[in-house]
This record gives sequence, C-alpha cells and structure tokens, in this order.
Amino acid sequence: MQHLTMKELPESERPYDKFLNGGVTSLSDAELLAIILRNGSKGRTALQLAQDVLLKEQQNLLNLNRLSLKELAGIPGIGQVKAIQLKCIAELAKRMSQTTYRKNLKLDEPGIIAEYYMERLRHETRETLLLAMFDVKCNFLGDEVLSVGTVNSSLVSPREIFLKALRCQAFYIVLLHNHPSGEATPSPEDLRATRRVLECGNLLGIALADHIIIGDNSYTSLRESGSLE
Repeated sequence: MQHLTMKELPESERPYDKFLNGGVTSLSDAELLAIILRNGSKGRTALQLAQDVLLKEQQNLLNLNRLSLKELAGIPGIGQVKAIQLKCIAELAKRMSQTTYRKNLKLDEPGIIAEYYMERLRHETRETLLLAMFDVKCNFLGDEVLSVGTVNSSLVSPREIFLKALRCQAFYIVLLHNHPSGEATPSPEDLRATRRVLECGNLLGIALADHIIIGDNSYTSLRESGSLE
C-alpha cells in the first residue's frame, strides 16, 4: 500500500490548510496532533502517526496522559523526540487547566479546589495524596505531594502532614487524593485516616478544612458530605 505524503493529500485534508481556512476548531484531534508532530516517518504522514497514537489504549486524547514515554516512543514512527513533544503537550494542558482555577481558589468552595486539581490527579494510575495549604485569611499558600502509593492505598502519617503545614505557616489545610478506579466514593480507610488527621489538627490549631477525593471528572468533598462534622 502506498502512503501519501502530507503535500500529496487533498488540500481539504491538510491540517495546516484546514487551520488557515476554518480555524483551529475545524481540526480533528488527529489533525491537531499532526500539526504538533510536524513530520511523519518513512511511509507514514504526520496525520497517520497521530491517528496511530489516538488508536492506542484509550482510543482518544487521554492516551497522551495514560501512555508512558516508553509506550509512546514505541509506536512505529514516533520515537523518543516526538514522544517527549506529546507528553509536554499533555502537561501543558494540565497546567493551563490549573491556571484557570488557581486565581479563584476559595477554601469554602470544594468544587473550585477539585477542579483545580482534577486534570493533575484524574489520570494518575496510583493513588497520589496532596496537601493544599491556606493562611489565616484563606489565601492559597501552595501544595505538596505527601505520598504516591499503590493502586489501592496511599499512606502518610499525620506527623508528616503537620510538619509541612507548620513549615508553610498554614492555618488551614485540605487533603486531596485520587482514586485510580475513577470512582470518587470514600472508602472506610479514607474516612478513618481523615478522622485521625482532623483530631490531630484540632490539637495543633491547624484546621483540616476538607478532604477531597478525585475521580474521573467527579469528586467527593468530605466536608460537603458531612463526614468532617
């Protein structure tokens, strides 16, 4: 089978020409990736390579997050350089999403906090526990990764949590972790660990404002559900 080069494709199927004629929204996912990849490989156009990437595991753009660098580089014609480019695009998408929500972060709005961390956590294949810290006026001070656990659990001691909070001079803290299954329902272990941190925080004068569990485009706030009362 003979493969056409990008220049040999009909003009309506060339991503650059489609962009110029119809704007960025006229492009398919594969065409957007083809423009990022720029060049094809022997016997494959950039558009065909982009389609190869999309047809893997998730069969959509989530492959840029879900596939490892090694897996992407292993796709014929992609290689390490193109794989790095694709992983960087995925990371930029995460950071753009966070930038949108960061300026509106409010301690009393779990939905905003969940959206801020959603793209960062929802694609993780292991449980990742994060600590978000706020000052006495509820201004966001920053966050830290507390642990990256197995698929089933993420364990961290209250001592480590409050040492980080004290160093940052936090007055309020929020815990966040993802469920790789995509289901945001808290487990009994989640509830027990939350209660323990809540009690320690009360003794130290650093309030646990919430514990938010991130699923796949869903979240559960233990504050909203009444589990912190």
